[in-house]
Amino acid sequence: MDFDLTEEQQLLTDGVSRLLRDEYSFEQRAAALRLPGAHSPPLWQRFADQGLLALPFTEEDGGLGGGPVDLMLVSELFGRHLLAEPWLASQVLAGSCVRAAQAGAVRQALVESLQSGQQIIALAHTERQCREALEQIETTATPIAGGWVIDGAKAWVLGGASAHQLLVTARIAGQGGGDWGLFVAPADAAGIARRGYPLQDGSHAADIELRNVKVGAEARLAFATGAHRAVRNAIEDMTVALCAEAVGVMARAHEITVDYLKQRKQFGVVIGSFQALQHRAVDMLVHIEQARSIVYYATMMLQSTVDDERSRAVSAAKYLVGQAAKFVGEQAVQLHGGIGVTEECQAGHYYRRLTTIELLFGDRHQHLQRLAAAGGLPD
Repeated sequence: MDFDLTEEQQLLTDGVSRLLRDEYSFEQRAAALRLPGAHSPPLWQRFADQGLLALPFTEEDGGLGGGPVDLMLVSELFGRHLLAEPWLASQVLAGSCVRAAQAGAVRQALVESLQSGQQIIALAHTERQCREALEQIETTATPIAGGWVIDGAKAWVLGGASAHQLLVTARIAGQGGGDWGLFVAPADAAGIARRGYPLQDGSHAADIELRNVKVGAEARLAFATGAHRAVRNAIEDMTVALCAEAVGVMARAHEITVDYLKQRKQFGVVIGSFQALQHRAVDMLVHIEQARSIVYYATMMLQSTVDDERSRAVSAAKYLVGQAAKFVGEQAVQLHGGIGVTEECQAGHYYRRLTTIELLFGDRHQHLQRLAAAGGLPD
């Protein structure tokens, strides 16, 4: 298999690398984390100007037509720079739901606002009781004359603190609880209360309460099987993108650690000359390359039309990347010694992001159980 980048992919990665190097240094990131929602509107507009916000959308939607491989490459670069902007939450997770929505004026408006950078959109799906099974939602949508009334509560909504629009999943009241709807609502609509908070890595999420929130009939973007499929595929797309980001985080953490081993002296000797520490650095690299390989596999399988194949590949990637992230993150901090847990040391920040990624959309133990229940990967 040819793993060389195409000319377009090389231009994409070069452009993203240059942008992040110039405008998202470690110090600039620290400043951005102090902004509301850890979101920098000027940087977001730069993303729009470079076409990054339009990358996941098809040419028919006015986008750049980037596929899973393009998103994987960008996600890995974002991981190397610990990007806290809601690109994955808005463009990949919520964007995937928007792309799958039924055609119409509302969908078109959402697509245009996402690509232009005018709005951030967050998927409000997870609830506190559904961490093990994402389909167990209790939020309801009750039909009324000319629209719907939504009631419920959502938790851990990525990008929710800075979102302008919310995509809310809800069960249709009066239909036995089995049917879903996917609805769009302004984040500042009457009846919506948001509580934003930072995660352990500095990125932000929000808990959202919806009390008697009224939306129009056109606000329903998908229904029943269409809503189920849209949300499931969006979460799988997001999970693989997070795994790709984790590869970038690990790769950079390894580089930082090796540089430290080459510079730190103890008893007058560079500690990188100790064979035991060299072995640990090599073990880190082995874990990173194994994680990269499974992410490549999962990225390819996202294009499969067989749902079971997609899901098994996603779970395999989340499990193996989670294993690698734990090892690499711990080694990066331990090899730095006491300085590894200080705010000034970058290694600790990379480890925090790895532990956050591990917990999002099912940890490695949950995905191992899912993979085992599905019979493992196909031969």
